[in-house]
Amino acid sequence: MSFFRSVAVLVSGTALGHGITAGALPILSRLYTPADFSLLAVFAGLVSIISVAACLRFDVAVALPAHDSEALTVLCLALGLALATSASLGALVLLAPQWITSWLNQPGLQPYLWLLPIAVLVAGGYSALQMWFVRQKKFPLIARSRVGQSIGAVTTQAAGGVLALGPVGLLLGHVMNSGVACTFLGYRLFKEIQHHTAVRTLTWRSIRDTWRVYERFPKYSTLEAISNNAAIHLPVIMIAALAAPAEAGYLMMATYVMQAPMALIGTSVGQVYLSQAVHEHRQNALGPFTANVLAGLIKSGVGPLLAVGIVSPAAFGPVFGNGWERAGVLVAWMTPWFILQFLATPLSMGLHVTGHQRLALLIQFAGLLLRLGFVWAASVWTPAAISESYALSGFLFYGLYLWVIVRCTGAVNRKMLEIFSRSLAPIFLWGAMGGVFHLLLAWATR
Repeated sequence: MSFFRSVAVLVSGTALGHGITAGALPILSRLYTPADFSLLAVFAGLVSIISVAACLRFDVAVALPAHDSEALTVLCLALGLALATSASLGALVLLAPQWITSWLNQPGLQPYLWLLPIAVLVAGGYSALQMWFVRQKKFPLIARSRVGQSIGAVTTQAAGGVLALGPVGLLLGHVMNSGVACTFLGYRLFKEIQHHTAVRTLTWRSIRDTWRVYERFPKYSTLEAISNNAAIHLPVIMIAALAAPAEAGYLMMATYVMQAPMALIGTSVGQVYLSQAVHEHRQNALGPFTANVLAGLIKSGVGPLLAVGIVSPAAFGPVFGNGWERAGVLVAWMTPWFILQFLATPLSMGLHVTGHQRLALLIQFAGLLLRLGFVWAASVWTPAAISESYALSGFLFYGLYLWVIVRCTGAVNRKMLEIFSRSLAPIFLWGAMGGVFHLLLAWATR
């Protein structure tokens, strides 16, 4: 399957999944309050920060071995580590629930902490299983899993809202998001490997040897991933603790809206990019390959993201209901950050393919300090603009991150610059369309 056909398959599944989620948001925003979404933001942030390291990044390594027998060993190692992480977290939740919620300044989360280890387990498991099928280039299967996870999440959250269960409905839906997909891919893996010859090579010794071969992932990539996710979610957790109760909920809704068009293309491109980047690097062709992918991202995604950012301040009230206008303003502030993240994230695995794990770790750690510093400074000097400061820090970090990726993969070339220059006119057109819709909505809602 060609690169662009693989991307198209994943995009179609992702589009349908996010279409389901996007269609449900105006309903969910009327069933739950911004404060409920704020609690979801804290819960989802904790799950993301912990689950990204649950497999000690052996989930990422599943796509790298030359032989399936070694890749299966890496997969089993990743799944075992996810289970161990979840069990350890479950013990902590059982022994010290009040300490956790006190540290987070979120006492309302305590009755639902039992969901945390479950969410971490299914999120870590889904990440590992997904990489196995990326390796096998079974992109239609991954696309179906994304549709299933959206249906599971939306159905659970809508049912919880109709039954007036409170924020637990949102949290259960978040667990189901990964849980449905993890179960689906786990079942397919079980059917696939029952008679796979690679299973015969799976021993404790092979697992130990595999750890040694890929030990750079727990050494460097784990801290890098934690720093990356913490830089995104920890400031939101801080904002939930330091600002008005609903502020993190507005951020959560703004992020949902912006991540829908990002994930539509960016996530799919990233997975297909990784599946081919290893081969391109071996052929000394990673630079031109990365440049072509980056140019495609610029042409396909920057304009729509810009349009969404321009129209959101006027659209959020009519679409999501009264009380959500603040989230639309935050979308506008976050647009430059998300544009750069859309370009950088799909190509970030290029740093691992080229052996720059240590540099990737340093960049992510610097980004974490930068973003926490901006949020803390805003909480002290300009509390009313704490979310805007968070958005600004994201823009600065992803600008640096993209520059490093381009340099390390050798993606800077004249062709990419020419394609970028040709993309300016469509980007301007998208921005103008967003401006027109903004003015029309503002006039219609006066």
